[in-house]
Parts: sequence; structure tokens; C-alpha cells
Amino acid sequence: MARYEHLPIYKKALETAVYFEKVVAGFSRYHKYTLGTDLRDKSREIVGLIVKANSEKEKLPRLLDLRDKLEELMILIRICKEIRAFKSFKSFQFAIEETVSISRQNEGWIRSVSKG
Repeated sequence: MARYEHLPIYKKALETAVYFEKVVAGFSRYHKYTLGTDLRDKSREIVGLIVKANSEKEKLPRLLDLRDKLEELMILIRICKEIRAFKSFKSFQFAIEETVSISRQNEGWIRSVSKG
């Protein structure tokens, strides 16, 4: 398996997954076990897709799947904001900015794989 710990996208995704583990603990009981579980699962799935994409010879299909999962995560984050699951706007802002950053890195990876 290829090394992935050095990848900036991996580091950012792992950091974001850890953040979701912490922030979901502050959700109300109802949201913690519904949307909170979805956020945590989706963020861990994204980390896994990055690891898999890095180790595969044909990266593009996995990176396109990663793009879809990141979009799903952004939708979940926005739903959580609308129902006020986040304790503060600042926690929502951090979550969405980190996810957008991962998406941008993924788009760059897709472009570099598509060219060569």
C-alpha cells in the first residue's frame, strides 16, 4: 500500500474527521444520533477514500467518488446549520471551510491525474 500520511489532503481530512468527532458531542441528543452520526461516518469514509485513491493505479474513479462524498458532507453540514445543531456559527464555519479546502485539494488532484 502506498504511503499516504504525507498527503496534505489526507492530513486535512483526518483533522476534519477528528473535529467532527468532537463537535458532534455537543449536539443535542436527537441530532447527535441522527445527523451527527451521518457527519462522523461520512468524514471517516472520506479519509478512507483518500487512502484508497492514493494506493490505486487508476485514481480518477476513486477521486470522482470522493468528490461526490465531499458534496454529500457539505449538504449535511448545511442541514446541521439550518436546524441549529452546531453550538455556534464559528463551529459551522470551521466545518464548511475545512470541507471546502479538502474539495479544492481533491479537484487539483483530479486535474493532475487527468493531465498525466
